[in-house]
Amino acid sequence: MSKRASKGGKPAIDRQTDYYKLNTKAVDDLVGANEENSPKVSEAELRSYKSGPKLKIADWVKVLFIKAWFAGAVCFFFMWGLGNYLADQLDMLFVTGTALGIVTDLLTNNVLRFISKTQGGNDRWMMFSRKGWISFPLNILYGYVILALVFILYNVINLTIIHFTGAVDTVPLGVEPILFGVFCMGFDVLLVQVKHFLVGLFKGQR
Repeated sequence: MSKRASKGGKPAIDRQTDYYKLNTKAVDDLVGANEENSPKVSEAELRSYKSGPKLKIADWVKVLFIKAWFAGAVCFFFMWGLGNYLADQLDMLFVTGTALGIVTDLLTNNVLRFISKTQGGNDRWMMFSRKGWISFPLNILYGYVILALVFILYNVINLTIIHFTGAVDTVPLGVEPILFGVFCMGFDVLLVQVKHFLVGLFKGQR
């Protein structure tokens, strides 16, 4: 009995020893893994292990949507929300421009920083990308500029429609959040690109 047990037990001991050696080697390989000795894995294979929707949205689309969404929210909460309390148009423009600058500094730019894949990757979409107290008043002034351009655009569109229709007693295109947000986003991106062009031009002359 004992002899047969010893003969039958030896292969089991060998299997346990091999199992131990195999797992020890796997742990050693895992601990010593680095970029030099690790096998190359294709980007397609890495994507196959990622969870979530397969639809990829371009980064610039996300940036434009965020800019337009926050500007539209300013229109909704301030121009629509305070419309019954601020009858004077200049007061409304002052409050809305201030809110647009504050939202840009505290919300829009911080969200763009948060979704950036690399540190500072979305700074090129901001007029004032440096964080700090100085950006706060600058973004408020910038909000006035954006709002003034949007106000001029609304007037040009309405005057053009009135010129062709002759309906002088109506406002053909009223202010609403979606189009307001798109206009603000459009002028914002345009001015940021102008800034980059001027900065590049200045650096090229040095």
